[in-house]
This record gives sequence, structure tokens and C-alpha cells, in this order.
Amino acid sequence: MSAPASLEQILRASPVMPVIALDRLDQALPLAEALLEGGIPTLEITLRTPVALEAIRRIAKAFPQAHVGAGTVTTPEALRQVADAGAAFAVSPGLTRPLAEAAATGTLPLLPGVMTPAEVMTAMDAGFRFLKLFPAEQAGGISMLKALAGPFKDLRFCPTGGVTPESAPAYLAQPNVICVGGSWLTPRALLEASDWPAIRALAREASALRR
Repeated sequence: MSAPASLEQILRASPVMPVIALDRLDQALPLAEALLEGGIPTLEITLRTPVALEAIRRIAKAFPQAHVGAGTVTTPEALRQVADAGAAFAVSPGLTRPLAEAAATGTLPLLPGVMTPAEVMTAMDAGFRFLKLFPAEQAGGISMLKALAGPFKDLRFCPTGGVTPESAPAYLAQPNVICVGGSWLTPRALLEASDWPAIRALAREASALRR
């Protein structure tokens, strides 16, 4: 059995990481298939809905070639639950000491959210080198990333929150951006309509973006 992918490998696999909120479990497998066929192997299933954990479990089992992650992980217990469900990584909107300690003692890679230089320093002190800038637009967007590049030149960010298909290329052009997160690949209207060809097309467009 091959070794699990590192967080860096997971984040580099797709220029765009779709942020997915699933309301129905029957959407999970056809959605994952559409995204994979469109060239997006890294998926973030947020824990904002009751079916999220089971969706992660089913996608991870059906598509071992995908990097299925869990988003909105805010507690050590949630981190353990998503690891048990088969997630390949976890994403949090922020970072607390208990969550950092749970990540340090566990095996599941965590991408913690930061918004300010002080939060960046706290995450660095806890050993993190890959961070989610969240919410990216409210935090200052590209201007903030440029400002952070000076004192934190060895860190890489995944800006998420307000990133659009139009702004994604400019974000990806920043040297300290490893990928971007966005919900535009899986809009609720397309999910409700089970329009997998349209989602596949959005994934193809996103996978063609260059860092």
C-alpha cells in the first residue's frame, strides 16, 4: 500500500479546491465523479450538513484516487470523526490550541485558517506551513497575500472566501499561493438539478487554471 499523500501533494493536485456543502447523500458519488472527470481530484466536503461525514466515507471508498477532505473542522472530536470516515485531510476556518494539539498527535493533515499576521505566527509556532487565508477577500485578498509574503516567505496559502472564477487567476499568480478554494464549482442550483455535465464543465475550466 502506498503512503498517504502529504498535505502539500494534496493541495498541489488541483489549482482549485471545491468547497462543497451536500444536502443529499445521493449527490455525493455522482458529484465526485463529475469533478474527477473534470480534472479536480481534491475535494473539500464541509461539515455544515448532516450527511457530510457519510458522504466523505462513501466518496473515499468509491474513489480512492481522489483526495477527499473535510471542511469546517473546528474541534478535536470533529478531527477524529473525519479521520475515522476516511478523509485524507481536514480544513478549519481558524486554529485553536486544542485543535492544533489534536492535529499534532494525529495522522490527518490539517489546513488551518488564518486571517491576521498574529494568527499566522500562532500557526507557524504550532508547526504549520500550509495555511488557509480565510475569509480571503475580507482579509485583504491579494494585497494581504503580498504583505504576508515578506515576513512569511516560506509559507504557502490557500485563499478561500470570496474567490471567483474571475479573480482566481490573479490569486494563483501569487508566489505564496499553492491553490485556491471556491464554491463556484458546485453551485446549489446545479446540485439540486443533478446537472453533473455542467459541474464537469466547471471543473474542466478550473483545472485548466495555472498557478
